[in-house]
Formats: sequence, structure tokens, C-alpha cells
Amino acid sequence: MSDGMLRITLVRSPIGRPPVQRKTVRALGLKRMNHSVVQKESAEILGMINRVRHLVKVEPWQEKAE
Repeated sequence: MSDGMLRITLVRSPIGRPPVQRKTVRALGLKRMNHSVVQKESAEILGMINRVRHLVKVEPWQEKAE
């Protein structure tokens, strides 16, 4: 864990998935398909991502310096 930031994008629908997976998607802050959020890389967030890894795309994120 590098305490960086992660961009998490919902790429597959949670419809028809078990309630635990649907609640995890919502807890990550994802509301609809192709919606992205930026979360701090922590053990809790990584565990949530692992639970729904088949529904999301994760990439490192850096704020652009101007």
C-alpha cells in the first residue's frame, strides 16, 4: 500500500448480483454504469474492490499539477 489514490469505475452492472456486492458498490460511491470515483488507497478500500473486482476497473490516479 502506497497511500496513493485510485480511480474506480463501475464497468458492469450490479443488477442480479448478491446484496453484499450491490451494497459494496454503493459503499464505494459508485451510482451508475461508467461512473468513476477517486478513493484513497487503504486496506478497507482494497478489500471492497477485491469483493467486486469483476464489476469495476481500477487505475492509479494523480491530480494534475497546474
